[in-house]
Amino acid sequence: MTTTNNDWNIDTVHSGINFSVRHMVVSKVRGRFTKYSGTLAIDDADLTRSTVEATIDAASIDTGTPQRDGHLRSPDFLDAERFPELRFRSTRVEKVGGDRFRVVGALTIRDVTREVALDVEYGGRAKDPWGNERAGFVARTSFDRKDFGLHWNQVLEAGGVLVGDRVDIDLEVEAVRAAVAQAA
Repeated sequence: MTTTNNDWNIDTVHSGINFSVRHMVVSKVRGRFTKYSGTLAIDDADLTRSTVEATIDAASIDTGTPQRDGHLRSPDFLDAERFPELRFRSTRVEKVGGDRFRVVGALTIRDVTREVALDVEYGGRAKDPWGNERAGFVARTSFDRKDFGLHWNQVLEAGGVLVGDRVDIDLEVEAVRAAVAQAA
């Protein structure tokens, strides 16, 4: 991919991919992914012509409990050994109003691809102390994990199931404008 003045890279040090899922009906388990990368092509004249791509290392799932994380990496859930990446590629961006957008795209988990829509708030731009231009975004979405082949569960004696079907995703994204390569 040729770098243009519209290309941005996700700054993983200042970003986060967080999720939550109901546990035993009564509470939520929260977690995050610690390894990921992504690029944005931001059209300054019309943000609806922008695009985003991201890749997440499935094995980097972290709920703070090693035993649970191992189970989430197993074939019961992400099957990280066979399917090492989760991927997102936008297909369109819609302006909702003000600094709010809907980014629609293809999410792939375990080689199953489904359309998801992220509700995005554009936080604006700033120059860091080293002269780099940065842009910020907050995004949220939810999806049914069964749509991606994540069916494992256990029925509880008191009723309900151990793991909820709905996965809530919260993203904090800080992107830095990519340096433009000089022509030789």
